[in-house]
Amino acid sequence: MSTQRDNPVKWQASRVAAIQMVSTHDIAANLNEAARLLKEAADAGASIAVLPENFAVLATKQMIGCGRREAEPDNVIRQFLAQQATELGIWVVGGSLPIAARPDWSTVTDRVRACCYVYDDRGREVARYDKIHLFDATVEDAQGQYRESDSFEPGEDVVVVDTPAGRLGMAICYDLRFPELFRQLREQDAEWVSLPSAFTWHTGDAHWRALIRARAIENQVWLVAAAQGGQNSERRRTYGHSAIVDPWGRILSEIDEGPGVVVGELDRETLKDIRTRMPVWEHRRL
Repeated sequence: MSTQRDNPVKWQASRVAAIQMVSTHDIAANLNEAARLLKEAADAGASIAVLPENFAVLATKQMIGCGRREAEPDNVIRQFLAQQATELGIWVVGGSLPIAARPDWSTVTDRVRACCYVYDDRGREVARYDKIHLFDATVEDAQGQYRESDSFEPGEDVVVVDTPAGRLGMAICYDLRFPELFRQLREQDAEWVSLPSAFTWHTGDAHWRALIRARAIENQVWLVAAAQGGQNSERRRTYGHSAIVDPWGRILSEIDEGPGVVVGELDRETLKDIRTRMPVWEHRRL
């Protein structure tokens, strides 16, 4: 488990943004679109913005090569994220990107890791989460078969980090289906959870809202879900419906499909009130 509290950050009543994208196989175009939407989030008053899964690199065939470049000093995507955070003066939760190195910087030779980096408003890297649960499934859509484990090596560490919006627990997409991860995040005092995602339209239509509300309700945390949402390629359509869910399970803001930004206010008094009136954490017996 990883807990990052070397430099505690003072809680503020913070406006947080979930960014929705329809990324393509064009990395440069994806980065330009991410920059546009991050600025929109900053202009809306967000102090933290969460990008979706695979925001810069969508195509599986691009993952290995890109992941190797991102492990080098002259990386592109990580530098982009740090620059955006610095220029806009906001914290950035960097969706997910491939990197051919583990957190200890040992090399991943045949696959990559799906990583979410967090940058503070000075462009400093303050956290890294490697996706633990990999999406190997058969789905009734044009893609049909998904095998993330062919290209990705799973992570091991549960990661939380202090931010201006409170204690952040980190998860990515398919992690949403594993409530034990969210329990561990709450055990480490998570107050909100970021969920960069790229749910398929088929699975999202069936389960997305039920799952994001359930994880928020069960653990009494805010959930900031930033998704891919639209026709990403000829064979791939993602569900979208990026949303901010409060600790009572209410969807505070949501976007359907297409690129955009949803914003919500996270405040400690709301969290404290919900946890005090219904102290489910103290009632656990198993």
